[in-house]
Amino acid sequence: MIFTFRLVSDEVANFKREIKIDATANFLDLKNAICESVGYDKGQLSSFFICDRNWEKTKEITSEDMDTDADQDVWLMDENELGDMIYDEGQKMLYVFDYMTERAFFIEMTQSEPGKSLKDPICSLSVGKAPEEFVDIDDYTPAAAKGGATAEDIDEDFYGSESFNEDEFDAEGFDEMNFDDN
Repeated sequence: MIFTFRLVSDEVANFKREIKIDATANFLDLKNAICESVGYDKGQLSSFFICDRNWEKTKEITSEDMDTDADQDVWLMDENELGDMIYDEGQKMLYVFDYMTERAFFIEMTQSEPGKSLKDPICSLSVGKAPEEFVDIDDYTPAAAKGGATAEDIDEDFYGSESFNEDEFDAEGFDEMNFDDN
């Protein structure tokens, strides 16, 4: 079976890639095909996130085992085939290529072609220039925040007023609140 994945970016309006890849290929093969299609370094740490229909992350498939939480399953790109985790057309994923800024491509599986196979992945559509692979974190403004507060807008008043009155704070009510560790 051949999967076709469409990639878009929230940073560049006219950017689009389509990757055709065999369902038996692994996530590392998909990562390498994406990196080749946009000119990114294949050696950088990255992750795929399987998402629900609302783009909420449900499962991470990473390039390296970071050994962060022994209770959590670790899914590695080179050990997991696409067809084992991608089931339906319309499946959504994120490909996070920059951990420092959480920059990612939005990916959707747009087509599956049963009964066909593909030896090597191909970029079947390339439109626009990809976003820069690396950005200066001090100069970076997330796409979601554009149009909102900028770095210049954030000063001491952004986080609260200097006219805070400690007498108005209900410390007893705060102490009685039930906070779960979960």
